[in-house]
Amino acid sequence: MPNTTARTTGTPAPVFTPTLTHAVPREFVHRAAIAEVFLTGWHPTGEDSFTVTAQWPRQHCFYTAHEGLHDPLLLSETVRQTLPLLSHAAYDVPFDTRLSWDFFRYTLDPAALPTGFVPAELELRVTASDIRRRGGQLAAVTMHFDILRDGAPLATAETRYGCYSPAVYQRLRAGRADIDRVLATALPPAAPVDPTVVGRDRWPDVVLAPADRDGRWQLRTDPGHPVLFDHPVDHAPGMLLLEAARQATQALRPGRRILPVGMDIAFFRYVEFDSPCWVTADPDGVDALGRDRTKVTAWQEEHVAFSATVTSEAFPGR
Repeated sequence: MPNTTARTTGTPAPVFTPTLTHAVPREFVHRAAIAEVFLTGWHPTGEDSFTVTAQWPRQHCFYTAHEGLHDPLLLSETVRQTLPLLSHAAYDVPFDTRLSWDFFRYTLDPAALPTGFVPAELELRVTASDIRRRGGQLAAVTMHFDILRDGAPLATAETRYGCYSPAVYQRLRAGRADIDRVLATALPPAAPVDPTVVGRDRWPDVVLAPADRDGRWQLRTDPGHPVLFDHPVDHAPGMLLLEAARQATQALRPGRRILPVGMDIAFFRYVEFDSPCWVTADPDGVDALGRDRTKVTAWQEEHVAFSATVTSEAFPGR
């Protein structure tokens, strides 16, 4: 039998202290659900430069891995979470400040997307530039990302966004900042297109509804969606619009599963809930590598709300 007598002399036995990993507080990434937080830490690496770490689950209820590859829009959500994290933690932006995208673009290497036997570990190397301040507070910034997975290049991304105090945001939204009032006047979600047309398995995850012609859809907004609407907001969130661009690109290519390896999207106006938003998609040639390009545009009340160019290639094996 083992000796269970306490040792009272000699060198103390070494104590194993594991390296502990945890998600950053959900408030720093503007998420209500802890399960939707993908960032695990950050530290500065120089003036206006940072390293952010993240972990992707092997499978996600919405950003669904397919045929052994992570969903590229999981990358977009990871970048999106980095913006409030660094704004609050590195630049002391108050938590009641509202952030709003001006543009967002990414390009990735699909060879770095395979799922594994453990969650994917990411390192985001971030550099901030074109910093503008108002009254000593961050007002706008451009951030460039070099993103690695297990030390190997995965993607690059760039975005610019504005930061608005409650008073400025109230003026900017011109009476539409009251979330309860906005949701009370929201149109009900339109009936979705067939999920298989847009590369989805479940109809609640479809963000497009049929319209009057091919290549045109109504944006389908469902404030009850647990991921796209993790918490109540007063306008359509940016990730919903990226998903609409992806689904519209897929809908142009029936029977051929596409992988969005790049996206370049500019945001011009907030997409409101109380009037229809129309999404169109048109082929836009190919890039230098022969990959398909698709132009996606959203209109609301005769104004362009956002415009995107989606670069895609056939899903491996398709």
